[in-house]
Amino acid sequence: MPTAHYLDYLDRLEAEAIHILREVAGQFERPALLFSGGKDSIALTRLAEKAFRPGKFPFPLVHIDTGHNFEEIINYRDELAARLGEKLIVRKVEDTIRERGLREPGGKYPSRNPLQTYTLLDVIEEFEFDACIGGARRDEEKARAKERIFSVRDDFGQWDPKRQRPELWNIYNGRIQKGENVRVFPISNWTELDVWNYIQRENIKLPEIYFSHERQCVVLPSGQLLGFSEHLNLDETDEIVNRRVRFRTVGDSTCTAAVESDASSVDDIIQDLLLAKVSERGATRLDDNLSETGMEDRKRNGYF
Repeated sequence: MPTAHYLDYLDRLEAEAIHILREVAGQFERPALLFSGGKDSIALTRLAEKAFRPGKFPFPLVHIDTGHNFEEIINYRDELAARLGEKLIVRKVEDTIRERGLREPGGKYPSRNPLQTYTLLDVIEEFEFDACIGGARRDEEKARAKERIFSVRDDFGQWDPKRQRPELWNIYNGRIQKGENVRVFPISNWTELDVWNYIQRENIKLPEIYFSHERQCVVLPSGQLLGFSEHLNLDETDEIVNRRVRFRTVGDSTCTAAVESDASSVDDIIQDLLLAKVSERGATRLDDNLSETGMEDRKRNGYF
């Protein structure tokens, strides 16, 4: 009798993600990996290495730069692309605002996140990408859970949850009409804790912003801490404090709150997560709280 081989749960998640990445390479002509510099997209680059090395990635890395990113993330992005030796395409929201005559967001915490959609759709059209790979997970936000791993978008980049295709037995249907594209989520079945366990196992280096550090923060009415930034429009009455914090996710600096933490290692963060009662985005993303359907509305309009 042959000896049965039982995979560790991380091995199973990794094998599924590698299979999905190879399906993208096999089914699409011009795929791209959307890279934010966050832990999920960093984990995706490690999975891509395992899927395609010693060859080159069959897709470029694409970063939509809002201009409000954390400096640590931009530095890490450039270092990682250089180390991997892979093509990095950067398109800036600021350029889109100027070229399209868009209105800059106002208010005290002016997030450019909604405007990323225009830049993303422009870069898809510029390079004729037919598939865009991203690190979204179903546990992040309820709208994420409505999408399949291969999520079809129409020729306007819009998402219709009623057009989702069945995905049975790891069979993914990438057939699209001219002008359409597919958003692909290889780690859709992972959780935040899974990602951190994988980072620990693979000994993946991350931007220091994920670990405990001293930072000037603005205290919001909700009690959340927003990292001080030149992009904020603060009043004299706003309270600015020095706190020891880390970031669970890295979006726009104007809408991504920090959490107080002494976690200085991956092991510490895993212990934090085992005790956490609030989701990653629920604890840190201010733009998700603008309405009950904030994320879903943006996804319908073309947001990743």
